[in-house]
Amino acid sequence: MPLWVQLRCGLEPRTLAALTVVLIAASVFAAYHFWTGRPQTVRAPVRELPAAVAAPTAAPIPAVAVPTGVPASVRPTGIVVVDVAGKVRRPGIQRLPSGSRVVDALNAAGGSRPGTDTTGLNRARVLTDGEQIVVGASPPVAAAAGNAGSPGGSSSSGGSGSPGGPGGSGSPSGPISLNAATVDQLDTLPGVGPVLAQHIIDYRTRHGGFRSVDELRQVNGIGNRRFTDLRPLVQP
Repeated sequence: MPLWVQLRCGLEPRTLAALTVVLIAASVFAAYHFWTGRPQTVRAPVRELPAAVAAPTAAPIPAVAVPTGVPASVRPTGIVVVDVAGKVRRPGIQRLPSGSRVVDALNAAGGSRPGTDTTGLNRARVLTDGEQIVVGASPPVAAAAGNAGSPGGSSSSGGSGSPGGPGGSGSPSGPISLNAATVDQLDTLPGVGPVLAQHIIDYRTRHGGFRSVDELRQVNGIGNRRFTDLRPLVQP
């Protein structure tokens, strides 16, 4: 510092040196705070999209398991109880998932016996609860002979004959299953000829089987009188 300042203030050299150090430290401290407190440019944060939005993927295709007949993914819940009778390895009551088909019931019963004719059995038909499936059943011998002996009786259009007349001279030994009977078996019913029997089978195929005997009223060619005659002789 200038000598006149030292003389005027009466400061000793040591005191003056200490004061100088304090002033330098204060200047450095003030400069540091000024530098750190200055405004700075801040970058806007980059927004990252979620992985699901950034890379959209197509919806997964559900796997479809294909058992015998109906895919498991489209089968409704519940079960159906059916009676599998006739020429099968394990005849009896079978409990199957709803939506099962005749072929599933046959497999559950162990399959048909060797040599059994299943031509008249619609194995692709959907099962209905409480029905009976008769495998390899043939019409009674007496009824078949009666139909063979009357050429005009089996060719009646829609079975117009009355009970006991042409096309219906034979009577089955027990109720015939509408869901399992063949054309020949239905032909043994009173007032039913081949044409009407085929109408019954066509209705059965279109609607997935008979759920009750009352559905016979909806078959083309069956009126109230014929339905009354057939009702005690058939079952779903």
